[in-house]
Amino acid sequence: MLQSSRLQLNAARRSGLHRSFANRTSLTARPNYRVTTIRPVTTTSEDDVDTGHITAGPNEGILFFDNVFPLRVQRFMRLPFMSQQKTPRMLNHLLGPNFTGTDPAAVMQRASEKYNISVKPSQTILRLKEGGAYVKFSHDGSVPITEVEKTIKQFLEEENIKPWWSPFRKMRAGIVKGRPWVEDLFRLPTSRIKVEFIPSEPGAEAVELSQEQLYAFFRPYGKLGDIQSQPPDSKIVPRYAYLDFATIPRATMAKNCMHGYTVTQAEGGGSKGTVLRLSYEQKIKAHWIRDWFLNHPRIVIPLVAALVAGITVAVFDPIRTWFIKAHITRSLHLEDNRFYNIVKGFVTDIVPWHHHDDEDTGMEAVWDDRKTNIEQIQTWLMETAETFIIVQGPRGTGKRDLVVNQALKDKKNNLVIDCKPIQEARGDGATISAAAAAVGYRPVFSWMNSISGMIDMAAQGATGVKTGFSETLDSQLTKIFNNTAAALRQIALETRRKEDKDASLADDEWLEAHPERRPVVVIDNFLHKSHEGGIFYDKIADWGARLTTANIAHVVFLTNDVSFSKSLSKALPDRVFRQISLGDCSPEVAKKFVVTHLDADVEDDPRPDDAKPAPPPSKTRDDLAELDTCIDLLGGRLTDLEFLARRIKTGETPTKAVNEIIDQSASEILKMYIFNSDEGDSTRSWTSEQAWLLIKSLAEKGSLKYNEILLSDTYKTRGESVLRALEQAELITIVSGPNGRPSSIKPGKPVYHSAFQRLVEDGVLKAKLDLAILADLTKIETASIEKAEGELKVLAELYRENKQPAKLNGRIEYLMEKVRSSQGKIERWEEEGGVLKGVLRGEF
Repeated sequence: MLQSSRLQLNAARRSGLHRSFANRTSLTARPNYRVTTIRPVTTTSEDDVDTGHITAGPNEGILFFDNVFPLRVQRFMRLPFMSQQKTPRMLNHLLGPNFTGTDPAAVMQRASEKYNISVKPSQTILRLKEGGAYVKFSHDGSVPITEVEKTIKQFLEEENIKPWWSPFRKMRAGIVKGRPWVEDLFRLPTSRIKVEFIPSEPGAEAVELSQEQLYAFFRPYGKLGDIQSQPPDSKIVPRYAYLDFATIPRATMAKNCMHGYTVTQAEGGGSKGTVLRLSYEQKIKAHWIRDWFLNHPRIVIPLVAALVAGITVAVFDPIRTWFIKAHITRSLHLEDNRFYNIVKGFVTDIVPWHHHDDEDTGMEAVWDDRKTNIEQIQTWLMETAETFIIVQGPRGTGKRDLVVNQALKDKKNNLVIDCKPIQEARGDGATISAAAAAVGYRPVFSWMNSISGMIDMAAQGATGVKTGFSETLDSQLTKIFNNTAAALRQIALETRRKEDKDASLADDEWLEAHPERRPVVVIDNFLHKSHEGGIFYDKIADWGARLTTANIAHVVFLTNDVSFSKSLSKALPDRVFRQISLGDCSPEVAKKFVVTHLDADVEDDPRPDDAKPAPPPSKTRDDLAELDTCIDLLGGRLTDLEFLARRIKTGETPTKAVNEIIDQSASEILKMYIFNSDEGDSTRSWTSEQAWLLIKSLAEKGSLKYNEILLSDTYKTRGESVLRALEQAELITIVSGPNGRPSSIKPGKPVYHSAFQRLVEDGVLKAKLDLAILADLTKIETASIEKAEGELKVLAELYRENKQPAKLNGRIEYLMEKVRSSQGKIERWEEEGGVLKGVLRGEF
């Protein structure tokens, strides 16, 4: 039997017939099928090739079978050399109907034998892109075509015919009611069918079927999802409607069975009838992705925020950590490159040019004087104590140079964070950029903060809930500091080796056991302009506390503020800080500092090779003998001493230079603390009278008792807060006594004492400001008199109504004595004021 089938297949090939439907036995028939030899059938005819339609003559019919081929075979139809009526050669042995048991002709032959109906397949036309095939058959006319369709469907249901590649979907069949169009265009099936209503003959009028009529015609082929009729006001002809089937196989069955069907007048097709022309329609919805995003903001916006956060963590955080490490280790700095230093040294040896930084000139004497402080800091950095190191002192005492250039000069991996540019930045974006620049955090998108804030606000207004798309300044600073902490930890652990004796220790234990390996974080200008508020100082203090308690790094704070303990105690409430207080230089060190500055210029001046070195200025200038007196007036503040040395370099005598410095300081005091202190700057917490009282008293005594100032009438209101504000503004310095309580008040800088005296010597200025103090005191006593007089009026009423007025006499006498005392003060002040007014009238 097998040999006979092969011979028949070869004959079919020679005659040009399709190999898939040669006369042979189906090898995959089920056991209950009888092996039957099928007559070869043709797959095409001249009529089909010329017109593209299949026609059925008398006693003939057409059935469409689906699930003959997988629908995914349609992908091969895009190739120009592939045919709709032939299975691809490379897939014929896997998907061919004879191999899979889905040969429609064989199915019809077995059904006719089983149910004893006279049906003979005569032609098979494959529809690979639709996964099915047409079968034209002939019959003797004794059985209606509808009965043939019913019989075939019953056979497929009972035998449960399924191809191997579709184990869950049965093969189906349907009678072709219309005139199918057998085309080989690149039009792939979809679940949507467009039904056009065409006149049955030229000049006739087609009738647009209703949704109920369309449902009745097409529902037998499968579940309909929707029926969309053409809008009534549409001018497009022919009229049409859309049918959405649940699946593509249902749509292919309906299209192949109903295409070209003529709806008669009895069925609602009009007097001449209406032809249904069917085609596949792509379900394209314009901007559906955009519309879905816009219509679901409560889902989309949090997802976008989470996606952005995930990308930031996965992509940008490692990059930012790398940049922070490079900033700390200075791996990208050219000055620290070994090759660059070799070339620089070679060029320096050839070119006889040297330059010394003026800021470093003469500092050797200062460092020798502060050697104990330098060694103390270096000792603390070798210990494991989990606490802060604080170097406190007024501005100009060289705190940063002491720590960075001396105590840490031999230690690598130091991070210096200057709080001044960060605190002075205006706006969240500028603050974030300044904080990121301080630690080398990049890339930073500070400009996105305001944009994301607006997006978050708009989204919250649309959805009613906070999306979390934007980040606050607090969260941004936290992210910067967390990345910096991660970089510092990696740097500390990079020096760890597997061959170390304590290699078995955990990372935290190893960091605790090796304090000398930890990086050092220096926080400069801590509490600079802290009265302006903000969260930065609290954030950096908490971050420093985490670094110390986790043994990641040593933290050194440099501050001018004497009240630093209030802020830092919040971060480390159970620790005792290690503190160094820096003051002014002694007169001997100050003089040596100035002389060294002067002599350094001579060493830098170029000279001919045969010339003798010029003698230093300290040996040639006679006016340097005035330095002792001048330094007593100027004090030992390093910034003032450097300013003095520069003026002397220009040719001025020390006395003239000091006088110029004192005059300049006096002018600064008037501008910053006296003039327009009330109207010009609303941030000032003191009045001109309060500042002048301190200036006049310090000029006379040099040092004042703290409580003595508070007892004066000028400081009765908010006295201590005014003194703290003036200390913060650096007009005065409050010295703490036993148990840390304030004990005395001194000028903010040594040169200020001489400047105070210079201001007091100005008779007109002194008269004007003393007169203002007297006016202020007079106002206070006048208010006191008015208050006593008001109480006396009340007592007078009680005196008349009370039967025992003697009990009120003590209070009345007290108030009257108070009025008399205040009046005496006012009269005395008016006399003094008259004298001061005379000075103002008579002098310029």
